[in-house]
Amino acid sequence: MSDVILASKSSIRAQLLRNAGVPVRVTSAAVDEDMIKRSLQAEGHRPRDVADALAEAKAHRVGQKDPGSFTIGCDQVLDLDGALLSKAETPEEAAEHLERLSDRTHRLYSAAVIFHEARPIWRHIGEARLTMRRLSAGYIASYLDRNWPEVGSSVGVYQIEAEGSRLFSRIDGDYFSILGLPLLPLLTFLTDRGVIET
Repeated sequence: MSDVILASKSSIRAQLLRNAGVPVRVTSAAVDEDMIKRSLQAEGHRPRDVADALAEAKAHRVGQKDPGSFTIGCDQVLDLDGALLSKAETPEEAAEHLERLSDRTHRLYSAAVIFHEARPIWRHIGEARLTMRRLSAGYIASYLDRNWPEVGSSVGVYQIEAEGSRLFSRIDGDYFSILGLPLLPLLTFLTDRGVIET
């Protein structure tokens, strides 16, 4: 069985793969995400294309060091009416993000790209539509008091597997993609290629 490398520092992505029985090594990919985002946005690329490009950049950076392995690069972006919303750096910025998302529907794109033998051999972009409840300023403040800084690592300032589920009135799409990894298509590919056992 070939080695599988996850080019991501996301603990939830690694946990999802390990829970599914995939033996995975984790190596963080040193890429300038902000520069890539700014460049692609300036060129008019759609948010889903930004997610795909970031995932490929991470897979390429780590995969070129170990070309015989199957290296998974991942990224997730939040699309609010065509605008990208990045991770919040401070509780104040997190509150602003939640105010913007309150009572609105946004999309999450979770991209995964696999590099093998120095080239991309598979890619997939999972999508989910999430409608947030109308949130009061008081609830936003108390929510962040309870959940910051943990939610700061999540685009949209929520972790759907925790209290973040209370923020939403409707969710359409793949649960695993909301967590940051299109897990089922990824497992199908790895199984079909014989990388993991059936």
